[in-house]
Amino acid sequence: MPEISDGLTRADEQNFTRPIPKSAGAQMRFLVRQLKSTREVAALLAVSQRTVERYVKDQIKQPKPALAARLESEVRRRWQPLVRKRARDRAARTTGLVIETRARFGFTAAPGTTDDGRMRRITQQLPPEYAERLFAAQEAGATEEQLRHIAAEGLQEIYFKDHGARAQGLLVEFTDIDYVDFDF
Repeated sequence: MPEISDGLTRADEQNFTRPIPKSAGAQMRFLVRQLKSTREVAALLAVSQRTVERYVKDQIKQPKPALAARLESEVRRRWQPLVRKRARDRAARTTGLVIETRARFGFTAAPGTTDDGRMRRITQQLPPEYAERLFAAQEAGATEEQLRHIAAEGLQEIYFKDHGARAQGLLVEFTDIDYVDFDF
């Protein structure tokens, strides 16, 4: 399940300055303006071009649940790209991001210490370099495992190692995610 990627996308949506269009017709008109063609929108949503045209003219008002979900997802993905970019740039350069998670953290550490994983709820501010790495990886199409590794590395250095002040040989595994939320 794409928990990290979805969490970053939800955090993007908290920065929107206007709500996304509510009606199916308004959402369809937005996609047509973005993609410049009803044919492109039809291919994107896996419906006929005529169906798209009917939604644009408000001849059809209620899409089936599967189409409504695809339509809303595509609109959210394209909504306010400049606002989203500014928020991500600010997080990657100055503010960093806050990660809140409940997950199982396992450890590889020095002999004589416990390495049993256990569920922890952690809220931690990560510095801008980890925000930048997460955003760059997500934009490059990184897998969920790669995103999880970057987040685990950030928590390892900031939360568990306290910026390198303790637990020098500790390696953290970030598994069994119950939930993960980001804020920036």
